[in-house]
Amino acid sequence: MNSSGRPLGRTIVRTLLAVLLGVVMGALGTVVHRFGDESWYLGLVLALALTAAAGVLSRAWAGYGTLLGFGVGWVAMVQALSLPGSGGDVVVPAGVLGMVWSYAGVAVLAVVAFLPASWFTEVPVGRDRPAA
Repeated sequence: MNSSGRPLGRTIVRTLLAVLLGVVMGALGTVVHRFGDESWYLGLVLALALTAAAGVLSRAWAGYGTLLGFGVGWVAMVQALSLPGSGGDVVVPAGVLGMVWSYAGVAVLAVVAFLPASWFTEVPVGRDRPAA
């Protein structure tokens, strides 16, 4: 058992699945973040929203460990897709949009980490006393 009362094996499996989710969301967001025109990049907004939603899911699933696992998978995939491929092409060029995608995604995960813990509890706040 870990500190939250869950079996340790279940927490490890959830953390590994969160890493896999981070890899998938990092790849998906990297592919779609450039969708849009010069005035409005809808793909970037959607990719950041998906990153936030998956980060909240990871934290709610089993706490900070799964959020950290998600973040590691996300950062690893985004950085891997930023490197030149065998033909010299990169998916995330070193321009403003690529930098915004890379750094704003990490900032979104930091915001998720600092959300109130009461949002992620299984017992509703104020309901810890028995009903009369």
